[in-house]
Amino acid sequence: MLVNDLRQLCAIPSSYDQPEITTTTASHLAALMTQRGLQSEVLVTAGAPVVVGRRAGRSPFTLLLYHHYDTAPPGPWRTWNHEPFQLAEREGALFGRGVAEGKGPLVAHLAALASMIAADGELPISVVVIAEGEGGIGSPHLGMALAEHREHLRADACLATGGERDAYGVPICYSGSKGLLQTRLTVVGPNQQLKAGLAASVPNPLWRLVWALGAVKSAEEEVLIEGFYDDVESPNRAENQAIRSVRVDEQGRLAAWGIEQFLFGMTGATLITAETTLPTAHISGLSAEPFIDQSALPVVASARLDFQLVARQRPQSIVDLLRAHLREKGFEDVAVERLSGGYPATTSPDHPFIERVRAAGQPAYAAVLPSLPMGPFALPLFLFSEAFGLPVAAVGCARHDSNVLGANEHIPLADLVRHSQMLIDLLASYARQP
Repeated sequence: MLVNDLRQLCAIPSSYDQPEITTTTASHLAALMTQRGLQSEVLVTAGAPVVVGRRAGRSPFTLLLYHHYDTAPPGPWRTWNHEPFQLAEREGALFGRGVAEGKGPLVAHLAALASMIAADGELPISVVVIAEGEGGIGSPHLGMALAEHREHLRADACLATGGERDAYGVPICYSGSKGLLQTRLTVVGPNQQLKAGLAASVPNPLWRLVWALGAVKSAEEEVLIEGFYDDVESPNRAENQAIRSVRVDEQGRLAAWGIEQFLFGMTGATLITAETTLPTAHISGLSAEPFIDQSALPVVASARLDFQLVARQRPQSIVDLLRAHLREKGFEDVAVERLSGGYPATTSPDHPFIERVRAAGQPAYAAVLPSLPMGPFALPLFLFSEAFGLPVAAVGCARHDSNVLGANEHIPLADLVRHSQMLIDLLASYARQP
């Protein structure tokens, strides 16, 4: 069931850079939820549809499962060993776009619910499944959909899929996620493309942009924006204890990612502290227009500048600080556009829900899940933790070499089976101890 469902879902492209094609995926997913025993509904938004599945259980306690069905673009098909939208099986692993992040974990959870319904006729608790189609671009329309249907989406706790595994291959349970602010910086130059010989007298917007970016972050990785760190809080005692107790497969990461070392040679607790508690600023794209393969001055230059936020940092506050900083440094001509922004989300690591999720990993992974305070990824968990007041947790499924953004995305089938089994064990725990 799991593999067949995933094969059908992966066959429908739903890249987050093509929101116009997500309607087909949403319709198929709603039908799949119905087949697996849920009442399904497609919520229309200004962007990609949100698919909701519900099933009342013996207990009114309701667990909300957050998923996204959009995937990264496949990139050049010639770099794949298999067609990205045709599920392939090889040596116990599944290959295809979305198998490790997005569609794979979603199908695994639907299989878990269907299995419990088939075995017992009902679920021990009530479940709401929310699957959006814009997880890869900051979930710009999910908040409005949740607000409009708030009464029908009430829950008591939220579980998402995200993050990675420790050095022993056990998924990490994160009690929150970083916030994400996406911005675009733009500099406009001459109103027409000019020959490079005029570079001695005509301002080059691309150089101007490079200098502005250099004023944002130092070579020591310090964000230079005045006030950027004001709302950053140091990890508390419980968080520090959790950080010190977790190890990730550092050598496996380095080999899979093709890098020699992490920034500044970080390792151990220092590495995990940086990833889970420190905010960042990073450039994810540079462009000049028009782009032609000859020596000429560009007309417009732009950069994608993104921030991962922690604790009490807020996206709009960072945008305001960035604009003020650029003005103060003499870059009044650099336009700052906010593309999207999500708040950080946190739940106390010793919250009963976090402890229950961690314990639910014991049967599937022969270990209580390790815990970290905040995941180094962007999930819209703040919509559930702040707007709904829910405890939130995210559990990893993909591996560091799963290539979720590149060619040949893959995951061992056994990992999806265990991901499914863990949800079964989590729901069953409420029957034993409400």
